[in-house]
Amino acid sequence: MMQTLDRKLLRDLTRLWSQSLAIASVLAVGVAIMVMMAGAERSLRETRDTFYERNQFGEVFASVTRAPIGLLDRIEAIPGVAVVETRIRNPVILDIENMLAPGTGMLLSLPHSFAQGTFPRLNRPSLDIGRWPEAGRDHEVVVNDSFAKAHEFALGDGFYAIINGQRRHLTIVGTALSPEFIYTIGPGSIMPDDKRFGVIWMDGTALTAAFNQTGAFNDLSLRVEPGTNLNEVLRQLDLILAPYGGTGAYLRKDQISHSFLDAELTQLATMVKIVPPIFLVVSAFLVNMVLGRLVSLEREQIGLLKALGYRQSEIAWHYIKLALCIGAFGVALGWGFGLWGGRGIAELYAKFFHFPYLVFVPYPSVYAVSALAGVAAAGLGAVFAVHKIVALSPAVAMSPPAPHRFRAGVADRLIHAVHMRQTSMMIWRSLTRWPLRAGLTMLGIATSAAVMVAALFMFDSMDALMDKAFVQLNRQDMILNFVQDRPRSVIDDVDHLPGVMVSEGVWSMPVRLSHDQHERRTVLEARDAGSELTHLLNENDQPVEPDSGIVLTQRLAKQLGLKLGQSVSIRFPSIGDREHKLAVVGYAAQSFGMGAYVTPETMTRLTGRAARVTQSNVMVDPDEIDALFAVAKTTPALSGVVEMRAVRQSFTDTIAQNAGMMTTINALMAALIAVGVVYNAARIQLSERARELASLRILGFTNAEVSYILLGELAFLTLLAIPLGLVLGYLLAAGMVAGFESDLYAIPLEVSRVTYFRAAWVVALASALSAAVVWRRIDQMDLVSVMKTRE
Repeated sequence: MMQTLDRKLLRDLTRLWSQSLAIASVLAVGVAIMVMMAGAERSLRETRDTFYERNQFGEVFASVTRAPIGLLDRIEAIPGVAVVETRIRNPVILDIENMLAPGTGMLLSLPHSFAQGTFPRLNRPSLDIGRWPEAGRDHEVVVNDSFAKAHEFALGDGFYAIINGQRRHLTIVGTALSPEFIYTIGPGSIMPDDKRFGVIWMDGTALTAAFNQTGAFNDLSLRVEPGTNLNEVLRQLDLILAPYGGTGAYLRKDQISHSFLDAELTQLATMVKIVPPIFLVVSAFLVNMVLGRLVSLEREQIGLLKALGYRQSEIAWHYIKLALCIGAFGVALGWGFGLWGGRGIAELYAKFFHFPYLVFVPYPSVYAVSALAGVAAAGLGAVFAVHKIVALSPAVAMSPPAPHRFRAGVADRLIHAVHMRQTSMMIWRSLTRWPLRAGLTMLGIATSAAVMVAALFMFDSMDALMDKAFVQLNRQDMILNFVQDRPRSVIDDVDHLPGVMVSEGVWSMPVRLSHDQHERRTVLEARDAGSELTHLLNENDQPVEPDSGIVLTQRLAKQLGLKLGQSVSIRFPSIGDREHKLAVVGYAAQSFGMGAYVTPETMTRLTGRAARVTQSNVMVDPDEIDALFAVAKTTPALSGVVEMRAVRQSFTDTIAQNAGMMTTINALMAALIAVGVVYNAARIQLSERARELASLRILGFTNAEVSYILLGELAFLTLLAIPLGLVLGYLLAAGMVAGFESDLYAIPLEVSRVTYFRAAWVVALASALSAAVVWRRIDQMDLVSVMKTRE
C-alpha cells in the first residue's frame, strides 16, 4: 500500500515543483548561512590556533624602558612560567620613496644567530620569500609581507628609517608573516594601513647596538604552564619590571592583533546565532501554509484512503515525507552554497588578516546540525499542517467541510459604511474571516523587510560612527607620537613646526583599573580642559569634563560595574603597586577602545610627577602639510605620525568592502523570503479559489477584476507588512549591535529613512514580481476545465 502513496508523493512534488522550489530556496539560505558562517568561523579559529602553535605565539606580554638581562632568572622563577623570550622593540619613522607622508615602522630584533637556525622560542616569524638578515650586516632587514606588497617592494629594494636619531638606509632581503601581526595596525591608529605601517625584523646585535641596549631588553613574552594563575603572573611580573619603566604586563586577549581577530570571529559567531533561525522559521511557516491548504483541498482523498484501509499514521507520514523531501532538497542546496561560500569567506578573512595558510575543514558537526535544523523546520511545519485532518473519521473526511458560520460584525458594517466595490468587499471579507491566515502571511512578508533593514543599517551605523569619531570627538589633522614622554614645553616646539596652526598635548600612562572583583587594563589619558581638537561627550552629545575625578567610556564602566559617584581603584604598573582612588564623574560615549580620562593636574597628583606629554594633536594648514611631513621624517623625537585623513579613508575602504558584500547577500536573502511567502500564498489561494474565480469570470467579471480579488489581498497584506517589518528590522539591528560589541569597538545603532525606504522598495518589488507570475496563471486559466473540478 505504501508504494501507491509513494507514487502520489512523486506526483505531488511534480505538481508543486514551483512552490516546493520557493520553500527549498528559503530553507537553503538559512542552512547555507549556518554552514558558511559557522564553517568560516571554525576554520579561521583552527587556522589561527594552528599558526599560533606552530609559531609559538606568547601568552603574556610586557614592555619596559630598559631592563638588564639578569632579570630573566627572577622572571623564570615566577610560578607557572614555562618560557621567557626577550628582545628589542622600537617604533621608528620611515622615509619611503614616492610617499610624501612619513611611515611608521616597528623594529624587532632577531636572535644574534637567527640566520644560522637559532629561532626565537616565542613569536616566531615565518619567512615568505627571500632570506633572513646575515649577522654583522646591520642594513639588512625582513619586512612583513603586506607592507612589501603595498609598496610593491622587491628583494634588494630599500627605504630610510630614523633609528635613535640617525637616518639609516635599510635593504629588504626577505618578507615574513608573524602571529603577532595578523592584524597589522600602527601605534595610535584604529585601522590597518599597510602603506604607512610596516613590521621590520633586524639582526639582534645590530639593533641592540643602535639603541644602546647591549645586555638589556625592552620587550618580553612568556608562555605559561596549563592551569597557571595568570593574574598572579601579571602581578609579579609588574613588580619585577616596575623599577625599569614597565608599562604593565598583559595577556594575549589584550594583544592588539589577537583582539581584533577575536572580535571578527565573534561577529561571525553572532551571525550564525541570529540570521539562520529567521530563515528556518520562515521555511517552517511556508511548509505549514502549503501543506495545510493542500491537505484541506485533498480532504476527500484522505477520507477515501482511510476507507480503503490506510492507517492514520501512513497518511500523516505521506504528507510529512513531502515536507521532508522539500527540506532535504533545501538542505542539499544550502550545503553546496554554504561550502562554497564558507571557503570563500574564510579565504577573504585569511587574506585580510595575513595568514600564511588556511586550514579549511568541513566540520561534520556543522553540516549535521544544519541538516537537522533544516529538516526539523520542514517536518515541524508539516506536523502542524496535517494533524487535524488526518484524525478525522473516513465518513467525516469524505464529506464536504461544514461551512463557516459567519455573522455580521463590525467589519461588515464598515463595508456598508464606506460603500466598497464588490471586488474590494470580497477582499475585505477574506481578510476578516481568516485573520490567522492573513496574519501569518503578513508576518512572513514582514520578516523579509526586517532582514533587509538589518542588512542596510550597517552603512548608517558606520556613517554615524565616523561622524562621531572623526568630527565630533577628534578634529585633529594629525597625531604626533613621541619616542619618550616629554616635558610640556615640547608643545611650544610643535607650534613652530611648518603648517601647525593648533597643537595640544596628551599625557598617557598604562593603568589597571579595578572595582570589586572586576579589573581592566587600559590607558589613562590626561587632557587639558577645554581642548579644541579632542572632546569628551556623553551619550547625549553634551561635553563632560573629569575635573578632579575620572571619566570612563560607557563600556569600560559597564565592565567594571561602576556607576556615577562610585570610586575606581587605579594602579600604575610603571611606578609600583600603590593603589589610588578616584570618583567616576562622567561617562564618555566612544565607539573605539575603552579609555579613561583625567586632568593633567590629577595625573600629576596621582603619579607624583610633573606634567608630561606623550603625544600631540595638531591642526595643520593644508598648504603646508608636505613641509610638515618633510620635517617629521627627520625629527628624532618622533616615533610615528598618524594622519587622520588616511585613517578615515582606510576605515571607509574596509567597511565599504566588507559591508558591501554582506549587504548584497542579505538583500538577496530578503528578496527570497518575500518571493517565497508571496508566491506560495498566491498560488495556494489560486488553487483554493480557482472555481470561485472562474464562476466570477462567467458571471461577467473581467480578468482584471478577478486578478484584483486574488492579488489585491496580497498587496494589502504587503502594505501592512512593510511597516511591521521595518520595526522588526530595527529590533533585529539592535540585537546585532549588541552581539558585535567588543572591547575594541562598539557599533552605534543608527537606521536612516533611506534605509527604511530601500528595504520597503526591495520587498515591494519582490512581492510584485511574485504576484506577476501568478497573474499570468490567472490570465491563462481554462474556465471550462476549472468548472468541471469539484470543490
